Amino acid sequence: MTSKVLYQGELRAQSTHLKSGSSFITDAPTDNHGKGEAFSPTDTVATGLASCMLTVMGIKARDMGLDLKGSTASVTKVMASNPRRISRIAIQLELPAAASDKERKILENTGMTCPVHQSLHPDIERDITFSWTL
Repeated sequence: MTSKVLYQGELRAQSTHLKSGSSFITDAPTDNHGKGEAFSPTDTVATGLASCMLTVMGIKARDMGLDLKGSTASVTKVMASNPRRISRIAIQLELPAAASDKERKILENTGMTCPVHQSLHPDIERDITFSWTL
C-alpha cells in the first residue's frame, strides 16, 4: 500500500504517505463548493506532473554530471465541465543549468516522458515550455 486517505469532512481529505509518514491536505476548490484552503485533488495532479518532470530530469542530469538544483516549475491547471475534468495543464520550467543544446534536448525529452506525463489521459492538453537561464 502506498498511502491512506482520511476524509475529514467539509470537503477536506488528509493523505498520508505510509513509508515516510508525511501528509498533505486537499480541499475542494471554491468553484466546486469548497473553501479552497489547500490544493484541490486536481491541483495535485497538475502539480504532480511538474514534480515528476523535475525529478526524472534531475536524475538524468545527475547521470550526465549536471545539476538542476534551483529549477522551478510554474503550473496552471484549467478545468472543463460536462464532465468536470482537467482540460489543460500548462507548465513553465525555469532551469538554471549550464547545459549544451544536446544535453538540453535529452533532459527535455526525459521530462516529457516522465511516468505522470505517460499516465495522463490523452485528451488533457499539455503546454510545456522550457526556459534555460544559463
